[in-house]
Amino acid sequence: MITVNIMPVFLNMTIPFLGTIDLSIPLFLVFIVCLLAVVGFEFVNGFHDTANAVATVIYTKALKPVIAIPWSGFWNFLGVFSGGIAVAMGILKLVPLDSLMTLPIAVGACLVLSILLASIAWNLGTWYLGIPCSSSHTMIGAMIGAGLAFTWYYGGAGVNWGKAEEIGLSLILSPLVGFGFAVLLMYFFKHVIKYNALFHIPTAEDDRPPILIRILLIITCTLVSFFHGSNDGQKGVGLFMLILIAFVPAKFAINHAISNDKVLHELNQAKQVLKNASGITAAQTETFHKLIADIENTKLHLALKNEQDKEKTYRFRKEVENVVHSIKQITADKSISLPKEAQDTLSASSIGLTKLTDFAPIWVIAIISVSLGLGTMIGWKRIVVTIGEKIGNEHLNYAQGVTSEIVAASTIGLSTGLGLPVSTTHVLSSGIAGAMVASGGKGNLNNNTLKNIGLAWVLTLPVSIALSLLLFMFFHLFI
Repeated sequence: MITVNIMPVFLNMTIPFLGTIDLSIPLFLVFIVCLLAVVGFEFVNGFHDTANAVATVIYTKALKPVIAIPWSGFWNFLGVFSGGIAVAMGILKLVPLDSLMTLPIAVGACLVLSILLASIAWNLGTWYLGIPCSSSHTMIGAMIGAGLAFTWYYGGAGVNWGKAEEIGLSLILSPLVGFGFAVLLMYFFKHVIKYNALFHIPTAEDDRPPILIRILLIITCTLVSFFHGSNDGQKGVGLFMLILIAFVPAKFAINHAISNDKVLHELNQAKQVLKNASGITAAQTETFHKLIADIENTKLHLALKNEQDKEKTYRFRKEVENVVHSIKQITADKSISLPKEAQDTLSASSIGLTKLTDFAPIWVIAIISVSLGLGTMIGWKRIVVTIGEKIGNEHLNYAQGVTSEIVAASTIGLSTGLGLPVSTTHVLSSGIAGAMVASGGKGNLNNNTLKNIGLAWVLTLPVSIALSLLLFMFFHLFI
């Protein structure tokens, strides 16, 4: 009997931005598919959510679609670039990153691919039916489903339930806040401003708003576009980083662009503060000594980490996370009375060290920015019609348009500042609904449309969880 061992063929090539890649041919192909899928997801997200920014300016005749769509796309692009990465890192923390880095790359491939395909499938389905659906809900549901499947096969905490609860509350409360804020703002326009032109409903194509109202509508559209990019764009950045960490962990589990000298400076700075601390209890002294030992251990692993060794880089990442966690505990503990200067130094060291693990290369942000911006310019009409014409039983007037956009921009901007993902779709839809109720009571709402939106809102999470879980189980058959 002759036994033939078929060894997997590995590719060793240098790719711009990624450097040298050493993956088997099947995994390399899956890697490329995942990268294309996350670009596709953000592209779909762009045209799926375009209505959130442009529906009001189009249906109030403030801007023509041919101008509004590229304008919104441009500001979405800028929003991704300037929005930071807090939301992206929050998304990443939903999945078991630490466990993934200790398992074969194929497991990470299963998780990433199931999340992306489930998200894209549900987004495209609801877009085709013209139903405003939350890309955020879809993606988070898909991440939970993949995490649950991961736990089924490998045990451990497949889902960070604490982070999921925090994000879930943000997604649930934001539409309710948007609805209430819209009602109050609409009453303010009606009973305080009392400017009749604000409540005009445009009819003919050339029935355009007065210049001041038109400027207000364009400004609010711009703000929604910008903040949509700063929040939704970060979700794409988070997914892109998840792919890079899953497939090329040694290169992207740590920000190798930060020099070792800089890391040593941050570690030594924190160590010096701890050594000089006085007036602390015996228990606190023990805590400080343990953290100093952890800092010294981190220095040892700093010398070992490199862009080719996954285990050593992962170990260094864990040490950095432990040090940052301990520093945050000390600075948050009110019973520890450190001088303000020492507190500030420790906080600065914590922030500097966090940049080692919480980062996204500029080229990743650029790719997501372009994808979201281009997607915004395509496929806008289906959902714009729903937002502009079908939520209420009357055409949008100027005040309703301004109200819903102000509500959406402020809610999304606040959420981005807090590092929380929020559904632009649901916030703006609820803002329009609130404005319609304030104008003519609950009878002014289109019940059929609201039922469809509500059904999508209820189904999105369980469907995306189930889709992602089943896809993970299917792809796992090939490992």
